[in-house]
Amino acid sequence: MASGFAEVVTYGPEQTQALGRALGAAARAGDVFLLAGVLGAGKTCLTQGILWGLGLDEYARSPTFVLVAEYRARLTLYHLDLYRLDSVDEVEALGLDEYLYGDGVCVVEWADKAPGAFPPEHLFIRLESLDENTRRIRLTADDERNRSLIEVATAAV
Repeated sequence: MASGFAEVVTYGPEQTQALGRALGAAARAGDVFLLAGVLGAGKTCLTQGILWGLGLDEYARSPTFVLVAEYRARLTLYHLDLYRLDSVDEVEALGLDEYLYGDGVCVVEWADKAPGAFPPEHLFIRLESLDENTRRIRLTADDERNRSLIEVATAAV
């Protein structure tokens, strides 16, 4: 059985994107990736890799001001950013269920702003900036599907 926790260190955006690309390539409809970390930790960089792994050759942009961006690839990527939201009520008003339980892949930046708002079957990814180019990335999952994604992702870096 796969482990429910892994920690990797990436040395530059290309390695962070490679981890994301592996997740995107292995993603299935209904997968939920919850990202946490301070500004500049690499959340959007990781999301770019996920998008590329889904087969779309464009850059994901942080949807901070629009809150949700959709990208049509092998599966639709719903890219949510909760940074500007201040309360659970604001998060609930987004209608998260449409994205979280839809037929695409959901990536949520600043997911730690809405604890308890997500399905238990998710991959939680905490990114930490160690210096300008180095990131510590911790992946945590409680279910078998997402534990297997941890193995796939960590093998890529």
